Amino acid sequence: MTEPSVSDERRPANQGKKVADRNRSALLTAAREIYATYGLEAPLSAIARRAGVGQGVLYRHFPDRAAVAEAVLDENVRQIEQVAAAEATTFDDVLGVLTWHLTESAAFLGLLHAHRADGRPDVLAHALTLSERVERALRERLPEEHRLGAVNDLMLAVAMVSGAASGPTREERERRVVAAWRLLGVEVGPVRPFDG
Repeated sequence: MTEPSVSDERRPANQGKKVADRNRSALLTAAREIYATYGLEAPLSAIARRAGVGQGVLYRHFPDRAAVAEAVLDENVRQIEQVAAAEATTFDDVLGVLTWHLTESAAFLGLLHAHRADGRPDVLAHALTLSERVERALRERLPEEHRLGAVNDLMLAVAMVSGAASGPTREERERRVVAAWRLLGVEVGPVRPFDG
């Protein structure tokens, strides 16, 4: 019996968690881009292609469409929390990052409404938790005596401004959202993602 020949070539090391983390990050970035352009109904295959991975990899990280959207929303909220926690950050700075996420991820505004309509209490609870986290981050930097300091005014203003996040391009959505803040008499810092 002959033994199979074994190549002297070494097999690449399994990078396991590093590759998994890179793939997840690439999927979140791709989802944000695809959803911002095509909305929440964009095919998951488009997200996998944009991330440069197969659909199997996408499903290993996210079991369904809602899980992808929720993960991107979680990341958006995490960035808002990070900018609020950074030293020398002002309320205007936090609003700038929030505004960037509202304009970059305008398609996600529909997520909350869609889940209310389909009656999934687990997703609604998750959305409410995210909203509370955003409010806490904003209040960390809200100056005393600010015009949005009353109990319900801050998140009511965010909801109103979110309604202005419409338009065919991110630039148009940004212009409308900044104008909405201005109508409320609120200044916004630079509209940008948190690069922390």
